[in-house]
Amino acid sequence: MSSALTDLFPHPIVQAPMAGGVSVPELAAAVSEAGGLGFLAAGYKTADGMYQEIKQLRGLTTRPFGVNLFMPQPESAETGAVEVYAHQLAGEAAWYETELGDPDSGRDDGYDAKLAVLLDNPVPVVSFHFGVPTAQALESLRRAGTFTLVTATTVDEAVAVERAGADAVIVQGVEAGGHQGTHRDIQENDGSGIGLLSLVAQVREAVSLPLVAAGGIMRGSQIAAVLAAGADAAQLGTAFLATPESGAAAVHKQALTDPLFVRTELTRAFSGRPARGLVNRFLREHGPYAPAAYPEVHHLTSPLRKAAAKAGDAQGMALWAGQGHRMARDLPAGQLVEVLLAELDAARTAPGERGEGR
Repeated sequence: MSSALTDLFPHPIVQAPMAGGVSVPELAAAVSEAGGLGFLAAGYKTADGMYQEIKQLRGLTTRPFGVNLFMPQPESAETGAVEVYAHQLAGEAAWYETELGDPDSGRDDGYDAKLAVLLDNPVPVVSFHFGVPTAQALESLRRAGTFTLVTATTVDEAVAVERAGADAVIVQGVEAGGHQGTHRDIQENDGSGIGLLSLVAQVREAVSLPLVAAGGIMRGSQIAAVLAAGADAAQLGTAFLATPESGAAAVHKQALTDPLFVRTELTRAFSGRPARGLVNRFLREHGPYAPAAYPEVHHLTSPLRKAAAKAGDAQGMALWAGQGHRMARDLPAGQLVEVLLAELDAARTAPGERGEGR
């Protein structure tokens, strides 16, 4: 690992910030206490809600942790398409006995207010999803003593991150669960992304910043592979989603290894932006027709997803998961870090790694 990252956390394991109530303080604290880097997800929270979780996390660990922010989104040109999609979802609303959400509930996710809180009350690490912050914002965080990371899904995006002045790049492969962190939401994003190992190698040749590799990583041997490809650390989301400390609904955790859910797909069905989840009824029925309109579709479907979760109905939930979901392990987060490190060490000392037995 690079010295900048090593100074923050001793082991090359980052717990992905999973919005929607998954990356709670208990999970982040457990990972940080085990020597990885735990993360809070500020997405879909108010600035005060984020601040309260930071205070709670600080009461659980004195070790470094991170907070993830969603970048504000440009105006959508799909207003008519969102209205059509709302009509298509009327049957879902009736089935779950709820109203559809207001698609015009806000586009910036309280970004400015959250950034102000993080400048007034600095945290060790801040990462950004769905775009690149201004150079001024990144410099302000640096002056506050905060290490910054920005997600990139292509080489060009990684170059833009470096030019903006971030401290490191989160290189996200198409295998990753949840939302793809593309800087612009275009139709070409729908399933045509680059695999993680190839992307890490390409980005390593294009930028000089430390790299954190994300996408489908579930085992220590995969961490070894991305480190060998040029990454400085690995970010795991789905692997930690199944832990007891995760705030994910029990039905979501169970679905990861349920034989009923055999594969994942990138879909706009739940949010209007490409996101990888387990293929269920809602995704199959509505994915083909969902418009490219984020966060309008997210706001629209929010009550449906909450109602499905309350009913324990996995077929109506956004079951975000990476391609390696069947490899999920029901272990406490701290123990999972220990197991991953043991697997990483075994992979590094295997005969092939030492050049023996050839």
